[in-house]
Amino acid sequence: MIKNTSVIGDVVAIFLSNICLVHCLALPILTVTIPSFLSIYLEEDAFHLWMLVFVVPISLLTLMMGCRRHKQSSILSVGVAGLLGLIWVALFGHDLLPESGEKLLTVIGSSLIAFAHVLNYRACRRLDCACSPCDESSAAAAE
Repeated sequence: MIKNTSVIGDVVAIFLSNICLVHCLALPILTVTIPSFLSIYLEEDAFHLWMLVFVVPISLLTLMMGCRRHKQSSILSVGVAGLLGLIWVALFGHDLLPESGEKLLTVIGSSLIAFAHVLNYRACRRLDCACSPCDESSAAAAE
């Protein structure tokens, strides 16, 4: 059960990180191509805060579960660095950075989170692959 939760969490976190990237990079194009009322909604700070509501707990839970399995705390550190970057930008970026700085830090933070989840997924898969012959032989012995 924990193994499946970790995989699902990694996939969901990568997906959410990519939504952040698309929102950040595609917003200028969307602003021109869609009605202005919708583009105003997409630019609101609320979007960033709602994304954090989903991204932070899913990422932390999944990365911590993976770290408990594969014991590579550096993967957790990369993810936490990305999360801290996104949180900082969402809370302080509007006041302290130009728009280009906000976008750059958001892209870096989202990329770090996605990268950490890819590493987490791979590390967990390596453990599964390394253990699967043992599991199969145990199952065969039990029959």
